[in-house]
Amino acid sequence: MDVQVVDYRAPDAAERFTQSLHQTGFGVLKNHPIPQELVERIYARWLDFFNSEEKTGYAFSKEKQDGWFSTAISETAKGFTQKDIKEYFHVYPWGRIPPQLRDDALNYYAQANALAEELLGWVERFTPPEIARHYSEPLSQMIKGSSQTLLRVLRYPPLTGQEPPGAVRAAAHGDINLLTILPAANEPGLQVKGTDGQWRDVPCDFGTLAINIGDMLEEASRGYYPSTLHQVLNPTGESAKRSRVSLPLFLHPRDDVVLSERHTARSYLDERLRELGVKS
Repeated sequence: MDVQVVDYRAPDAAERFTQSLHQTGFGVLKNHPIPQELVERIYARWLDFFNSEEKTGYAFSKEKQDGWFSTAISETAKGFTQKDIKEYFHVYPWGRIPPQLRDDALNYYAQANALAEELLGWVERFTPPEIARHYSEPLSQMIKGSSQTLLRVLRYPPLTGQEPPGAVRAAAHGDINLLTILPAANEPGLQVKGTDGQWRDVPCDFGTLAINIGDMLEEASRGYYPSTLHQVLNPTGESAKRSRVSLPLFLHPRDDVVLSERHTARSYLDERLRELGVKS
């Protein structure tokens, strides 16, 4: 089944959107409240930052996981040996942010976080009772007071032809968190793996938002909401000479939230960060 594009303003938006999440792990929203001009301004200004030496003054903190992660230390997807071809910056309201980029980043963080909270409420409302009874607390309560919700500004650099064999911009992976909100990037390339095992392009028209289920929500919902694998392909031709910028917001619960008999949110996050090679 293909990922559905749902009009945020439609009367049945919540039902259709959560149905898409249940069936595919993904949904796409149009006519949502996040201003496209803010997204485009962030893309342009952060691209300038990534192309400057200023970024080296914000090298990431292993303890706090904020700041700039270079291509040399970027993630290695679970089950893969090559690092993804990307660099990124972790934005938290409490973390380090370049002064000239701070206002737009925090404005976007606040707006995307508010929308993510609303969408999590939709998910909660349309969870069948026999699944919802497993939630240790309402989904909308799990994020109250969380300091872990993360805005990641990602840059996939132009390809040089010297990349290690098998290296891709983002190898197939699932996200760790509850929900991820992702405005359309400045270049295509995102794909999602369907239940039939086939990879499909995610609609990427400027002004749309792709939302996907993360592993923590799959864990909490006993698999009712699946954390679907997705990847970013290496481009060819002229596209290979251009950077790709994207802006995912990863909605995280509080550390103490019980996801299942196996995990709290903190224990799950620590396990996954070790698998990704960014935490010892």
